[in-house]
Amino acid sequence: MTTTQPTVLCFSGHDPSGGAGIQADIETLNSHRCHPASIITALTEQDTSNVKKLIPQKPGDIVDQANTLLADLSIQAIKIGLIGHHETAKAIHTILEQHPNIPVVLDPVLAAGGGTELAGVQLIDAINDLLLPCTTVLTPNSIEARKLSGRQDLNDAALSLLDKGCQYVLITGTHEQSDTVCNRLYHDGALLESFHWERLPHSYHGSGCTLASAIAAMIAHGLAPFSAVNEAQDYTWNALENAYRPGKGQHNPNRLFWMENDA
Repeated sequence: MTTTQPTVLCFSGHDPSGGAGIQADIETLNSHRCHPASIITALTEQDTSNVKKLIPQKPGDIVDQANTLLADLSIQAIKIGLIGHHETAKAIHTILEQHPNIPVVLDPVLAAGGGTELAGVQLIDAINDLLLPCTTVLTPNSIEARKLSGRQDLNDAALSLLDKGCQYVLITGTHEQSDTVCNRLYHDGALLESFHWERLPHSYHGSGCTLASAIAAMIAHGLAPFSAVNEAQDYTWNALENAYRPGKGQHNPNRLFWMENDA
């Protein structure tokens, strides 16, 4: 990677417990020597166990914030996390259409780790119709892949999502009943690579945010999507292996594990 600090623009929710959302993005991007620029899509009431309330921000304000940042900063990648409302998806689409050459990593957050639904039918339709055609790398877990595509077989789901316009689809396998975690990367109408990882013992808060932000960071540093996905998975697995439990719910990835290992 280069020694400069490329800028990644994040559209993400605010997690007051500090485990997911924009906090996870910032920690991950800082860990990869990137400068994080952030736009809050939704406030939340949540703890380490579940989301209790979702408070979407005004779409017009999101567009204005993004335009102001993009007029000032050189953005090397865009990362999208929690969207929260279909009007927010439309606002983000407006920005992506104006900047088609910036790579986009989309983590389609459809539900909280504790089970609270965070996306209704209108938002899912907006993701499919407006955002996927603008996406470089899509990072759904297996549940999200099935819900977005309407297909139960994960291979069919991935191919369907590619058909909607995104360039790469990385389906993560932590929710599948398997001894190891198998993440599958699809591109150009086919399975490109399967990655196998040791299954770790806990439930984690913000793992998807960490992975997507790490991919965005690697792309911002100039890596091709395949290399970015490969490197980001390694970083995320190590963050999860070094996770800690700050509250009564899920474990948080330790995104600064490398600082402790270097000490």
